[in-house]
Amino acid sequence: MGMAVSEPPALLKALEARIQRGRIEELRVYYSHSVAAAATTILKYEYMDVVKPHPFFPTVIERRLLERGRQENRQVVLYMPGNFSAMPKTLAAIGIDAFIMTVAPMDKGGFFSCGTNSDYTIPIARAARNLIVEVNPRMPRAFGDSCVHISQVSAIVENECPLFSVPSRQPTELDRKIGSYIVEMVPDRATLQIGVGSVPNAVCEALSNHKDLGIHTELMMPSLVSLIRSGAVTNRFKTLNRHKNVYTLAVGDEAFYEFINDNSSMEAHPVDYVNDPYVIGRNDNVISISAFLEVGLDGEVNSEAIRNKQYSAPGGQLDFVRGAQLSKGGKSILAAYSTAANGAVSRIVPKIEGPTTDPRADTQYVVTEYGVADLFGKSTAERAVALISIAHPKFRAELERGARELGYL
Repeated sequence: MGMAVSEPPALLKALEARIQRGRIEELRVYYSHSVAAAATTILKYEYMDVVKPHPFFPTVIERRLLERGRQENRQVVLYMPGNFSAMPKTLAAIGIDAFIMTVAPMDKGGFFSCGTNSDYTIPIARAARNLIVEVNPRMPRAFGDSCVHISQVSAIVENECPLFSVPSRQPTELDRKIGSYIVEMVPDRATLQIGVGSVPNAVCEALSNHKDLGIHTELMMPSLVSLIRSGAVTNRFKTLNRHKNVYTLAVGDEAFYEFINDNSSMEAHPVDYVNDPYVIGRNDNVISISAFLEVGLDGEVNSEAIRNKQYSAPGGQLDFVRGAQLSKGGKSILAAYSTAANGAVSRIVPKIEGPTTDPRADTQYVVTEYGVADLFGKSTAERAVALISIAHPKFRAELERGARELGYL
């Protein structure tokens, strides 16, 4: 099924009805980032004997299912590790019997646009043995590579309903502090990839006085649209997709979706294009800004697990970490608060506990409210010193001890 805004509520409700009637023996569902449409239908715990969720990017929905399963010693969620850019290839190799997604009404050429999602949605819609579309007139029509032709469609369902939306998180003073360090590293004419969260929102807010910025990003969101509206974005100096705001998925509110609709500056493309590091690197001055959960003193990064439990997924982080550094003048920036759990836990640790999202060989800039650590060209000892300097002061002595025990210092 399509992810996020592309999840089709009516089709999922009909699928739930078939499960309830005992018409399905086993259903393997492959997807990324589920939302309420799936949570209130097929992703209910009572259906887990029949439904086998295979998420590439788990959310709170899967975390709740996993917790219930652990309590009963059951494996109910089958997580699919991997980078976002590889999803189309992976799903095509698995072989999908049926793909379901939400689309905008058909245009004069016979094309249905899934304007918020091209990602794996469009490639697998074209590759699946059967394609069932749910037509919702509220889905925006986007330019780029985000359409399927009626000749590829097996069945059509019509259902008008509000699109999935997310509230915008207002930046705090701490977010703005971190954002101020990042903005200093963004030159005019840079091409931006900005992740989700309040720090990225603060960065977008502070970039409104920049000139001739470009957008080539995994996620299009309201704070980026505000930056586009400010006049700071022209895409004039991109070498690839010039004059276009390129994204692979979009999530926002009603006004945001209206901005995308029939806007020729907005182009959705599949994730194996947008997130391909070698495509990313073809633009100059790519600045990639993402978040992390913990970083080790050697530069190894975990952005997906908490206490050894899968919390989210790699997504496209490593794709853009590498792509930005393939770009002439590019920078890969990972940012977060220095602590978690209301200050009880340091995000900078001697050695990460979770899986490696970004290998230490790929990490470039790490930013907290205490400054910027540039790890490029640094020895392990120099990395440890740089990262300790941007840790919360109350953890620095402990981190120095950890660095010595590991032989870094």
